[in-house]
Amino acid sequence: MVTKEEVSGLLADMESNYIERTISVREDKLGPAVCALSNDFPNHKRPGYILLGVNDNGQLAGCTWTDQDLQKIGNVKTNGNVLPQPSMTVSDVFHFSKGEVVVIEVIPSLFPPVRYDGRCWIRVGPRRDKASIDEEKILIERRASNVKTYDLLPALDTNLTDMNLDYFKITYLPLTIEEEVLSQNNRDIEEQLASLRFYDLTYNCPTNAGILVFGKKPVYFIPGAYIQYVKFKGDDMISDVDFEKRFSGAFITELKTIDDFIKNIIVKERPVRGDSFRETLISNYHYWSLREMVMNAIMHRSYESNAPIYIYEFINRIEIVNSGGLYGAVNIHNFPNASDYRNVVLAETMKVLGYVNRFNYGIKRAITQLEKNGNGTPIFDLTLISKFKVTININKNW
Repeated sequence: MVTKEEVSGLLADMESNYIERTISVREDKLGPAVCALSNDFPNHKRPGYILLGVNDNGQLAGCTWTDQDLQKIGNVKTNGNVLPQPSMTVSDVFHFSKGEVVVIEVIPSLFPPVRYDGRCWIRVGPRRDKASIDEEKILIERRASNVKTYDLLPALDTNLTDMNLDYFKITYLPLTIEEEVLSQNNRDIEEQLASLRFYDLTYNCPTNAGILVFGKKPVYFIPGAYIQYVKFKGDDMISDVDFEKRFSGAFITELKTIDDFIKNIIVKERPVRGDSFRETLISNYHYWSLREMVMNAIMHRSYESNAPIYIYEFINRIEIVNSGGLYGAVNIHNFPNASDYRNVVLAETMKVLGYVNRFNYGIKRAITQLEKNGNGTPIFDLTLISKFKVTININKNW
């Protein structure tokens, strides 16, 4: 992060188009600012800075900042309204004689266009504005040279006929793009898909994410893109199988099917009489937490593997196993407090569809809820190099 001396230099630099000054910590002010710097439309390829507590003329505004203010600033990164998730760091408070300054450092995104609440923002010179269709195209073309994650790669053997475009146009687009933008949208379907990373304009085919989310037969092109559920009658895999089911449809519909299956088939409730003879309901597994673990497996797994996600239910526990170990900046020392995304488009899609509430938050909350429910602390096996495994014990009172 920047030093106090560097902040003084940023305050004096009134010409740079990678510096924004504001006195507001409102999300509808910071969100577009972070979005614009993430898109790095001038292609500086260097961090941009938001100086909080500074007027447009570069003069300090006499602001003071509290821990609550800093928390609001940090929420811009984690609440999922800026997608893909921005790479940003919030500084400590810098104290000057005429006021306090907080600096947000924003790293240019490798996967533009970045949007805040369905709208793409950019900076051109000192101006921050909504991107035009042509300006978005420039960002899309730039992204092609930065592709690193599997879900962004072109699915070379596919074409538009392999996608269910009605789900994209009727279900997904209204959730992602601002209504005003949709009403003015005169782009063809390929450009619409490409703007949300579901289509590769260079190769004229869907991306892997496009096939996973909207494909008519995802497993035909990505063989491991399914979930295998097996319920055993005993407490080990040599027990007889009681029931099994396979989930292999497109994410746009299959995520809801999986959610319903967890809620209505796996999770069970029964009344228990307490000391005061009043009955209370207990559940074998905490529904939201179990769903979070499964959705986390879907979001973070390696889809280059031909092995599916496995959900094994035994009489005393559930095990969830997915291909791909800890990824990127996440390691055994900082899990679950750090986050990184093997599949940036899938992470964004699951946030849009409501299966991820906030980034870098769900696992910690799930652990707490499972403990409260009587399941104890889930056991994460972080030593597996090519897999990730979590074990959730049944409610001890069940």
